[in-house]
Parts: sequence; structure tokens; C-alpha cells
Amino acid sequence: MKVGVFDSGIGGLTVVKSLLEHQFFEEIIYFGDTARVPYGIKDKNTIIRYAIEAVEFFKNFELDLIIVACNTVSAYALQEMRENSSCPVVGVVEAGALATCNALTCKDSNILIIGTKATVNSKAYEKELLALGYKNLDAKATGLFVPLVEEEIYDGEMIDAAFKHYFKDLKTPDALVLGCTHFPLISDALQSYFGEKTKLIHSGNAIAEQLEKEFVFTKRYPSPEIKFFASENPEALRNIARKWLGIEI
Repeated sequence: MKVGVFDSGIGGLTVVKSLLEHQFFEEIIYFGDTARVPYGIKDKNTIIRYAIEAVEFFKNFELDLIIVACNTVSAYALQEMRENSSCPVVGVVEAGALATCNALTCKDSNILIIGTKATVNSKAYEKELLALGYKNLDAKATGLFVPLVEEEIYDGEMIDAAFKHYFKDLKTPDALVLGCTHFPLISDALQSYFGEKTKLIHSGNAIAEQLEKEFVFTKRYPSPEIKFFASENPEALRNIARKWLGIEI
């Protein structure tokens, strides 16, 4: 099994980490569009164009599956990617909604979705969760978290200030959907801010749950080959991958 993982930048490495833990794939091809990150402030047509370009890039590798780690692309361009791909394409929004359902049995639970401006404006998570029977939904665009994570700032004064800016008037939710693959990198800080009673829904773990349900993996691969590509400064991407994934590249 050979999989391609696409993200607007480095955040999709959190999905790769989950894939490594589950040992699904023999080979992982990661492509981060680091030259054009962030996608969350771009218009729909631009996001679709970038997503189709990613599909064309992946055609060089004869993949069995493409995982769209970027929530913004999953919200706006999944269908277009599927139409242009010769292999299945799965996104993190549907996976995140299903993982939320698995985590919360009470349909009256209060759910807060955080993501980029584009992801939140799409209302993609609300549509999925409403279809699953949840009604107490709130969404907050927290775009400042993306550049902070890109700068490898995961806690401290700047993170605390961003939390106060976005969350000071919000009540504590039963679940917090991390609607951007950058956000798991600040999950410890988020958990500390909201408290242990708030369940955090992580895109990487969510996509792993979905893959287990939808595909049959007859073999596990404890040491897959991983190739990293970026539209700008690929060495910087590899350096961060070494730190986050704890692997030699």
C-alpha cells in the first residue's frame, strides 16, 4: 500500500504521525504546499485549483490512496480531487465528524469547532455533525494558530494571548474539534486551557479511525519508506519532520 498525504504546509505531519503509529502503509509520499500556505485565507476557486495541482503531482507515484490532511481543502475541494484522481481520495472533515460521534454519545453535547477562516466559513463540520444528530454547535476561526505552529511555538505567552483573544467569552465545550492539522501541535496547551472534561478531536487520530473502518489492511508496516516534498524549502519541511516524527530522513 502506497499513500499520498497532502497538506497546505507542515500541519499534515500530525496525520503522518498517526499513520506511522498504525503502520498502515509501506510507503508514504508527503507533499506540503509550503510556498502558498496558508490556504485558510484564500477563496474557494483558488483552493480547488491548488488541490487539483496536488493530484497531478501525486500521479507521478502510482498511489493506492490520497489523504487530504488539510481541513480547508477537505471542506472545499474533495469532490474535485476525486474527479481528477485515479485512486480514492479521503479527507479529514468527514473523519473528524465521525470521530466526534464516537467520542460523544450525548447528542445534546456542546461542540466547539476551531479552524481556519475558510474552513469555518464553509460550515463543512456543522453539516456533517448536524447530519449525525448534533445541534449544539459553535465554530470559531482561529487563524493565528497556524503561523504560531509554523514558527514552532506550541505554548507560552503568545499562545496564551491567542487563547484569551479567541476564547475569553466562550463557555467550556464538551468537545473541541481541531479543524486544522496544525492544531494538534498545541493540543496540550488547549487541553490545559479548557480542562480535562473537554474532549479533543484530533484529525490524525480521526483519519486513522476512518481508514480502519473503510479499508482492509492485511499487513502492517513498522518501518515504511517516507518521502517528503514541498513547493518551497523542502529541507525545512524535512527538518521539522525529524523533530515531530522522531525519525531519520
